Amino acid sequence: MAGGGGADRAGAGGLLRAGPGPGGRLPPALRQPRRRESRERLSVCSKLCYAVGGAPYQITGCALGFFLQIYLLDVAQVDAFYASIILFAGRVWDAITDPMVGFFISKTPWTRFGRLMPWIMISTPFAIISYILIWFVPDISTGQVMWYLVFYCAFQTLVTCFHVPYSALTMFISREQSERDSATAYRMTVEVLGTVLGTAIQGQIVGKVDTPCIQSPFFFSLTNSSVAMEELNMTHDTESLTDTRNAYMIAAGVIVGLYVLCALILVLGVKERRESSEQSDEPVSFLQGLKLVMNHGPYIKLIAGFLFTSLAFMLLEGNFALFCTYTLGFRNEFQNILLAIMLSATLTIPLWQWFLTRFGKKRAVYVGISSAIPFLITVVLVDSNLFVTYVVAVAAGISVAAAFLLPWSMLPDVVDDFKLQHPSSHGHEAIFFSFYVFFTKFTAGVSLGISTLSLDFAGYQTRGCSQPDQVNFTLKMLVSAVPVGLILLSLLLFKLYPIDEEKRRKNKKALQDLREESNSSSESDSTELASIV
Repeated sequence: MAGGGGADRAGAGGLLRAGPGPGGRLPPALRQPRRRESRERLSVCSKLCYAVGGAPYQITGCALGFFLQIYLLDVAQVDAFYASIILFAGRVWDAITDPMVGFFISKTPWTRFGRLMPWIMISTPFAIISYILIWFVPDISTGQVMWYLVFYCAFQTLVTCFHVPYSALTMFISREQSERDSATAYRMTVEVLGTVLGTAIQGQIVGKVDTPCIQSPFFFSLTNSSVAMEELNMTHDTESLTDTRNAYMIAAGVIVGLYVLCALILVLGVKERRESSEQSDEPVSFLQGLKLVMNHGPYIKLIAGFLFTSLAFMLLEGNFALFCTYTLGFRNEFQNILLAIMLSATLTIPLWQWFLTRFGKKRAVYVGISSAIPFLITVVLVDSNLFVTYVVAVAAGISVAAAFLLPWSMLPDVVDDFKLQHPSSHGHEAIFFSFYVFFTKFTAGVSLGISTLSLDFAGYQTRGCSQPDQVNFTLKMLVSAVPVGLILLSLLLFKLYPIDEEKRRKNKKALQDLREESNSSSESDSTELASIV
């Protein structure tokens, strides 16, 4: 895929060599490549290379999300209180780093590799080192908590330095909305597939060692929970724990191998294009850029809607395994049920891409996100039934696919609308994407806090083979009633979102006119320079 900056330089060099034509205008032979460049389309190979870049974030995030808590408690044997500090602090720091990285990216000057690609290339080797050290148990008596806290926060920072510029790269792979939407669909398909890989790799490798549940109520009545932990640890020999630690390290090695492979494919297969209207690399004031972005009405309404949508699906994601294990009684099936959700989401991404192209993005939001509501209600009203649970899982995956695809497909439309309202302001793309990621991760922290506190108040029994009725009722609320209410609220907010298909078409035409005007002005300046030479 040709880069815009290189074409501009070549055109300018040819102009100085050949000189202007009659009447001070460029010869048609010199103007024709610019027209062809403006009509350039992304190849399938370029879209695939771009899409593969989204896999590392999802693979590592899924592995950490499902297994880090169990690893800290059962393998690293970190006290539960300190484990909660590590997890919460890591999520908070992860959310904070997104706008910080977005700000620094907006101040980054253009290089021959682009503005965003250097961040991806430099962060990758340090990210894989910190990720491996997260899954390593240090042979130290003190400082173990700081070890995991430091490397967990370090990895979250480094993966943010990868993912934020990658997200903003959507605006720089093509000037065509349809091409960006198509590339986004490829990306979402690969990212959802990444969640499948993260679950499958980590689960298959470390899932061979089972942690037995506590059947005797004697353990629940102990006033000192550490005594129960010691009694339980006595049932595991050292060799079994060593095998478990080795399994986690092997899984980490496989995942970082995929991380490096995907990063290489992205860097080598995608060329970052420079916007023709972006002529200067002047640093952007963070406060000024933030004020402009946060005062843009369509952006606020869009992230507000997806804020509640994300909270709904993260509550479902975070509690569905517990719901299947304890409320439905499918202790040995929950991994397969989660896999069914992810596979369903992966296979239906192309369906939603076709739907939003055919019927519009706002309609896709209403249909896609609301389609989960009847199934979320069914799974808690119908008695425990494995077949019904799998049907609900497949249906939930269809809605998850829409929730994955639509935000990243609609954010570029908001950025285009912003460019039309602020044509002289450049370099804010990373701020748009980084603050959306910030709010998404913030909702993840909120959902984690809500789930943990609710289950704690209900009397959740750690490692119990069964749970009290209050816990089962709470799990039903967390996977059904609360997500349904949040989805309904998000749909009301999306009603206020002003960019429909007609508005998108008008913005697309206005941006094309703006670029043609900018190119025409650039041609005039180059012609005058050539005349002087």
